[in-house]
Amino acid sequence: MGVRIVTDSTADIAVELADRLGIAIVPLTVFFGDEAFLDGVELDNAGFYRKLQASKELPRTSQPAPASFQETYTRLIDEGADAILSVHLSSKLSGTYQSACTARDSLPESVRHVPIEVIDSKSISVGMSRAIMQAAEEARSGLGLDVIKAHALDQLARTHILAVLDTLEYVKRGGRIGGARALLGNMLSVKPIIALKDGEVVPVEQPRTRSKAYARVAQLLAEKGKIEHVSIAEASEDVGRQLAEAIKTTYSGDVPIYLLGASLGTHTGPGTAAIAYVVAP
Repeated sequence: MGVRIVTDSTADIAVELADRLGIAIVPLTVFFGDEAFLDGVELDNAGFYRKLQASKELPRTSQPAPASFQETYTRLIDEGADAILSVHLSSKLSGTYQSACTARDSLPESVRHVPIEVIDSKSISVGMSRAIMQAAEEARSGLGLDVIKAHALDQLARTHILAVLDTLEYVKRGGRIGGARALLGNMLSVKPIIALKDGEVVPVEQPRTRSKAYARVAQLLAEKGKIEHVSIAEASEDVGRQLAEAIKTTYSGDVPIYLLGASLGTHTGPGTAAIAYVVAP
């Protein structure tokens, strides 16, 4: 059966697309108070943002237990997988990567003959989804684990994220502020641009309006040299469309738009739009 690809729900790959590409998704759990929902399984994007805006209490997320990864790995091996590549969100944002490693290392001897490589993407959402989808396509074409892994690592190393938040309040309350802590204080009224550096949130700039923030993202993109690919993740159609229009003033390629899922939306809030851009080698 060849190589199988596994990721988690923070990759924001639609279930239908994952099924078509043969990607197995292990969901994180989103909690609203005492209510627990499997991300993308029991709570879709639209339902999540409705609950987020109506809830007085900030939701929280929980990484999958190692048992969830063990179940997925074992199922794929039982289905005939010769190898597994498991790609997950930044280990500085979640314990998901560590759960996957723990699951791999504690599999029973009966399935340990199948190699499993686990990658810390040092990214999230559209920052890792293209590398994962590329890996799935290469697996379907018959490439081996070592080659697929090398290509995925190369793609991830060349992929960068710029996100515009409506407010830093959700990042602050969710405890994922990282290096962007310097933006706090009186900066909660701006439309901050943030990025990921070595898997951690870092500040970029603090425009006062969303339109200025989107224009600045387009300008920053234009300064990056030759770009291989750009994609957008949106918390709502409106912000995604606005960001896409700004990007098209400096970038002429196709810009696919994906829905920003509950796991990331919990920590960034409604009104978030982000781009992932891949720098050409």
